[in-house]
Amino acid sequence: MAAVLCDVDGTLVDTTYLHTVCWWQALVESGRTVPMVTLRAAIGMGSDQLLPHVLGSTPDSDEAAALTDRHDQLARAYWEHLRPTTGAAAFLRACAQRGLSVVLATSARAQELAALRRAIGADDAITAVTSADDVSTSKPAPDIVRRAMDLVGASPTEAVFVGDSVWDVRAAAAAGLGCVALTCGGATEEELAGAGAVAVYADPAALLAELPSSPLARLSS
Repeated sequence: MAAVLCDVDGTLVDTTYLHTVCWWQALVESGRTVPMVTLRAAIGMGSDQLLPHVLGSTPDSDEAAALTDRHDQLARAYWEHLRPTTGAAAFLRACAQRGLSVVLATSARAQELAALRRAIGADDAITAVTSADDVSTSKPAPDIVRRAMDLVGASPTEAVFVGDSVWDVRAAAAAGLGCVALTCGGATEEELAGAGAVAVYADPAALLAELPSSPLARLSS
């Protein structure tokens, strides 16, 4: 079955800069200083990838767990205030109405994912969900993209990934499928196209407005 696979943070929910600040504070509290611009560019990776990337070396398991837990604790305070990106729910429903399986594929963990789904408010359009809890390695590794395809029995030629970061683009490419990228997560059109995105739009509403001519159109033709 043809499927649209969607990242969540930054793509469907406006959380990129929230995660930036939470990681920054968790690191500062631990005695480490990482520029926010560096952290923002790394958002989209799971913590297993993000921490070695921004620190320049892999922290030991205890430190990594403590930093991740503190980030999650800080972010949890904002869960009730989360807001979807423009057009997120309408986009997912439009895909479902075209007969596509809609799969959320995120580096978030299960509890956070529940809050993200509440913010989107389109569970009626979602076929399946996979999160960081389901794979051993997060984006930009392709594991979660492959897992999302497996959930609905889609091959790479029958699926398109929609994300907002260069890590989404690279994960999709490593899994053998194209990524439609959105700039609502903070990455520029140049960054996303340079990473290999097959098309770039401002947000889900802009993609929805051009859905008949977008790379997703072939999936329901």
